[in-house]
Amino acid sequence: DRVVDRSRFEATTATVGGVPSWVARTGYTGEDGFEVMCPASQADAVWSAFVGEPTAAQPCGLGARDTLRTEMGFLLSGQDFDPESEPRTPYEAGIGFVVKLDTEFVGRDALETQRESGGPTETFTGIKLLDRGVPRNGYAVTDGDLTRVGHLTSGTMSPTLGEPIGLGYLHESYAEPGTEVSVVVRGDEKRAEVVEPPFLDR
Repeated sequence: DRVVDRSRFEATTATVGGVPSWVARTGYTGEDGFEVMCPASQADAVWSAFVGEPTAAQPCGLGARDTLRTEMGFLLSGQDFDPESEPRTPYEAGIGFVVKLDTEFVGRDALETQRESGGPTETFTGIKLLDRGVPRNGYAVTDGDLTRVGHLTSGTMSPTLGEPIGLGYLHESYAEPGTEVSVVVRGDEKRAEVVEPPFLDR
C-alpha cells in the first residue's frame, strides 16, 4: 500500500529516508497532509528525505503553522484554552462533540450541569476585522459602544484571505455569524464581524 492511498485520519507504517516510521494522514493546519513519527535519534534522516533533493520542500516554522491553524479555527492549547489563564469546558471551546456523558470521567458532573442549565454563556468563534488593524491575543471585543462582550485568544493577518482574523470567546448573544462587533486595538475600537470558523475551505 502507498501512504498517499490512506484515507484521512488513517495511519500506517512506512520507511522514510531509510527510517521505519509511523505515517498518519492527519495534521494541525487544515491542509491535506501527513505527520511522520520516528525515533528522535533518526529524525535527521527523515528531515533530510523531505528538504533535500529531489523534493526540495521548503521548511517553515511555528508562525506558518499558527497562521494556518487560525484560518481553520483550530484551538491552540495554552492559548485558546489553558487550565490557569483560560480555563474552558469543551462546550465553551466548541468541541462538545467529544464529550460522552454516558460514561464516567473526572469532571462529568460539571459538564452535565453546564449542558442541562442551557449551555455556556460564552462560546469560541471567529471574527474578521472590517477596519485596519491586526487582532491579537487578549484584545477585548465590544458591542461597538465600549461594552465588553468577549475577548480574543488568537489573531493574525491572514495572507491567504488578505484580511485580519481572530479567534476568541464571545457572549452567546453576540456569537451569531454576521453580528457586527468591535475589537479594541491599542485603545481604538475597530469594526469587526463574527465569522464561524473555518475562515476558508482547504
